[in-house]
Amino acid sequence: MPDAVEVVGLRKDYGTVQAVRGVSFTVEQGEIFALLGPNGAGKSTTLEILEGFRDRDAGRVGVLGMDPGERAAGRELRERIGLVLQDIAVEPYLTVRETVARNAGYYRWPRDVDEVLGLVGLTELRRRKVRTLSGGQKRRLDLALGMIGNPNLLFLDEPTTGFDPNARRSAWQLVRNLRDAGTTILLTTHYMEEAQELADRVAVIADGRIVSEGAPSALGGRDNARARVRFALPRDCVLGELPFAATYAEGLVTVETEEPTETLHHLTGWALRRAAVLDRLTVDRPSLEDVYLRLTGHDVPEHGMRRSVR
Repeated sequence: MPDAVEVVGLRKDYGTVQAVRGVSFTVEQGEIFALLGPNGAGKSTTLEILEGFRDRDAGRVGVLGMDPGERAAGRELRERIGLVLQDIAVEPYLTVRETVARNAGYYRWPRDVDEVLGLVGLTELRRRKVRTLSGGQKRRLDLALGMIGNPNLLFLDEPTTGFDPNARRSAWQLVRNLRDAGTTILLTTHYMEEAQELADRVAVIADGRIVSEGAPSALGGRDNARARVRFALPRDCVLGELPFAATYAEGLVTVETEEPTETLHHLTGWALRRAAVLDRLTVDRPSLEDVYLRLTGHDVPEHGMRRSVR
């Protein structure tokens, strides 16, 4: 099947500012694709071009086989996409159900209003005025408005902002269910856990360019990165006594290794011989957030003393 979204050499300038510099990526039909990037990286401009709200200066863009920059495709494109933007203006004195029902009337083949309210957890609030909703409840309403047209492609811009942890996980499951039912989803988020949990593929944009793309587990070579063994330095021990190279920062010793099993074997043997306790012992690889910060040039500085011993 053709890709749901195809972007080739996309460019957008604002005067002398190059907001988007030759961006290229594709979104396959039926997948969840996350576009990640810091504020000002070109992410919002790229989405606005895909949604048909902003013209491009150069490049080729296809959304469900249509060019969002062509007016002739406007009506059909809007029938087939759904939008959950960061800020959606709705009539505050309508009820929740009235708001969703009114938007359903804009589409030829909308989903059932009460079904959608149930999916986003607003059934019990269907008679409440929009102005009385909390921030998280309004975000659920935004989700309902994005879904009501039964779109082939759903744009989710920071969809769970303001959600508590339980509501966020419920929203994640809803997004997965939509994907499993055949809806393609293009997601932006600042929650790296959200991208890790939801996305089939991720692209990171920085300074107007795509700097890395792939599965969350492999982004930026994450799957091949060295493992990190961490533990609190035992009392009455010094770094120089460890049987391998290590660094120390914020109360934790860190050992980077390509053979974590062998390293743990040597470490625990050393601790047993000294009758030492390895508190806070963990083994992991760089997280998606670690990779994201490195790719976007926002590495978090180390605090406190840091030493390397061989």
